[in-house]
Amino acid sequence: MSEAPDPEVVELATKIFDLARRGETEALVGYVDAGVPANLTNDRGDTLVMLAAYHGHADAVRALLARGADANRANDKGQTPLAGAVFKGEEGVIRALLDGHADPAAGTPSALDTARMFGKAELLELFGAS
Repeated sequence: MSEAPDPEVVELATKIFDLARRGETEALVGYVDAGVPANLTNDRGDTLVMLAAYHGHADAVRALLARGADANRANDKGQTPLAGAVFKGEEGVIRALLDGHADPAAGTPSALDTARMFGKAELLELFGAS
């Protein structure tokens, strides 16, 4: 039998996930620098990087990656931050993730698959594919 999570911990985690969604980089990295895991995940497996990437916050993505976040960590549906950024058309985030060693072939669907699905030839070229 698992123990119910501490409501204060849940409240703090929710606040940190919201910082990632809103791109509040300074506050977000303050928590990470104070000991919050850079790969903290929510109940759907979304990491802080995934949330920042999906909502278009390249600076937050860069800051999290610089603090050890995994650019390729997929959520519970197999989606990666890079595929999400391709889906949303977030060029700055795409470049930040690639600089952080994101793999365009990782995930389901992968960023490559997503770029092909939406006819994004420029991204396929950026990813070294066609």
